[in-house]
Amino acid sequence: MRILLVEDDKVLADALSRVLVQSAHAVDSVSTGEEADQALAVTGYDLAILDIGLPGLSGLDVLQRIRARKMTLPVLMLTAFDTLEDRVRGLDLGADDYLAKPFDLPELEARVRALLRRGTNSTPYLDHGLLRFDTVGRRVFYDRKPLDLSPRELAVLELLLMREGRVVSKEQMVNHLYGWGDEVGANAIEVYVYRLRKKLEPLGCEIRTVRGMGYLMERGDEQG
Repeated sequence: MRILLVEDDKVLADALSRVLVQSAHAVDSVSTGEEADQALAVTGYDLAILDIGLPGLSGLDVLQRIRARKMTLPVLMLTAFDTLEDRVRGLDLGADDYLAKPFDLPELEARVRALLRRGTNSTPYLDHGLLRFDTVGRRVFYDRKPLDLSPRELAVLELLLMREGRVVSKEQMVNHLYGWGDEVGANAIEVYVYRLRKKLEPLGCEIRTVRGMGYLMERGDEQG
């Protein structure tokens, strides 16, 4: 999933980015409302995390512009001043959830998981035969036994399962796996798909290469 993080506290922004990336999300981090507004105008996101107290254009201003554009992405507001007035105004403008600073990182992760599920209307699990992806716990099982996958491998598998039966291009994978500041090697996607194949193919789960287009996992009932 691709997340826009808007936080002007660099230390906090770096910590949040690391946690979200470790959960196999792509994160674009900006520090002002103006930068957030520009990013939202050109990039599709699955979730926005907005600090209210931004310099210049506030988080509430950015939220108002999001909803004025008829964008339905979930928005989690961060605030250092958890006042009833702020919460009411934010909810009236279309915020989906609030988190008051200081907060524990596990709580943020739980709020993010809940909002992403709500935003994609997804179920807690993505199933492919005996393979099960737990979107809440960010874990994968085969025949109820856990598989050891890296965060990038998890992200690749999640995208393939979400678009099961459809070709996923390398560009779509890059957008799903990487934020703006990440360096992407020319063969990075091939490497992750190769590693994932080595773990899945012995289990009978095939990732097909569609030449010139991308990768595909057939629907479970179409295998064989």
